[in-house]
Amino acid sequence: MATKEHILIIGAGLCGSLLALHMAQLGYKVTLTEKRSDLRKAKLAAGRSINLALSSRGLKGLKMVGLEKEVESLCIPMYGRMLHSLQGETQLSKYSGREGEYINSISRTGLNALLLDKLETYPNVEIQFENTCTNVNLKQANARFKPANSNSEYTLQADYIIGTDGAGSVVRQQMESEKGFLFSHSQDFLTHGYKELTFPATKGGNYATEKGALHIWPRGENMLIALPNQDKSFTVTLFLAYEGGKYNFNNLTTEAIVEEYFKEVYPDAYELMPDLKTEFFENPTAPLGTIRCFPWTYGKTLLMGDASHAIVPFYGQGMNASFEDVVEFDKALDESDFDLDAAFKHFSQHRKPDADAIADLALDNFHEMKSHTADEVFLEKRKLELEFEKKFPTEYYSKYSLVTFRADLPYSKAISQGRAQDHVILEMLRKNILKSEMSLKEKLNLVLEVSKKVEENELIFDF
Repeated sequence: MATKEHILIIGAGLCGSLLALHMAQLGYKVTLTEKRSDLRKAKLAAGRSINLALSSRGLKGLKMVGLEKEVESLCIPMYGRMLHSLQGETQLSKYSGREGEYINSISRTGLNALLLDKLETYPNVEIQFENTCTNVNLKQANARFKPANSNSEYTLQADYIIGTDGAGSVVRQQMESEKGFLFSHSQDFLTHGYKELTFPATKGGNYATEKGALHIWPRGENMLIALPNQDKSFTVTLFLAYEGGKYNFNNLTTEAIVEEYFKEVYPDAYELMPDLKTEFFENPTAPLGTIRCFPWTYGKTLLMGDASHAIVPFYGQGMNASFEDVVEFDKALDESDFDLDAAFKHFSQHRKPDADAIADLALDNFHEMKSHTADEVFLEKRKLELEFEKKFPTEYYSKYSLVTFRADLPYSKAISQGRAQDHVILEMLRKNILKSEMSLKEKLNLVLEVSKKVEENELIFDF
């Protein structure tokens, strides 16, 4: 590069921090701004996700900036879904039949802090906290900011702006209000919200339940999940409808009703939550939504991460997708010979189909996790897929494996191939086509042959 442009990145969450670090490593001058206080010094707001699922796509981004080794100390491997029945019985459904494939529970704060600490070692980076963006000039690449505890505003001028300011993005709102700019934007909410609770460590200082799994209590329309933390606690998330049914967020209004609900629907989990009634009313209830928009770029400005494609959390891919954005943007930079105008357009056009695909997959998994994980045919399908993956590790990948462990495969390809396989296996099991006298290899060949035709629309496989 003959010149090193000045990049203003608005939003110092996980995506913005990783992007800032990579751009700094490439030699750009970087200013990173954040409306919140420095999370390394402030207490995390109650009810905000304190741990996330990190898998191969996210690790690809961390490897790109040289942090794959440092991040290992923050990770707790989870090897599968631990399903909890109403009677308190448990069953581990492994994520993969291949050895060495797992996802990681990781501290949001710990990972963000690691990125910020690394960023501060670069002399070409400035980080500003507690500065709220009030206006963005998309064409001129400058933005107005209001510091905390101040009535005055100031302007930051850059060569380019990248908005990584999350689902409520001010940068995206500016694009939407830009006159003469044809900008499509949708925000769709589920009928469910979520609330975060806790399994504390036991009195003996141990995990209250198995630490090497993502725990799920599937209950049809609602569910509870739990992920392990390094302090031996679990972050527990309740996903519940706002209205309808015997229990919903709108009618859980007293401690007695909350206690009744958990004792009836999640009895074994209730025993592990001594602070349930306090946490339930102190922690906020938050909505679950999907944001789609296009184009992601206008003038000298680009959207990235949740600002352009926020998704519901049910595939554990929100952070991973945002980190993969940074990897894909790096490819766009390389292919455009570091022409940022061209890279913005290339990234926006080529990444959009994959962002839409993972949004669809996350919605699919919402329905799968809350009900289908307890379905007998679904469990039979998972058992067969695990056998395929164990015996034929290079020939078969389940939809979950395609998304989670095949970082080389675009989300859009993963969804088309995975959905076809799911449909074919479920139909074959329901109709007893995969008969016991068939060898495992014969079953695999039949599934792959029919799935490929279904994926390519050469066959409608429906009984």
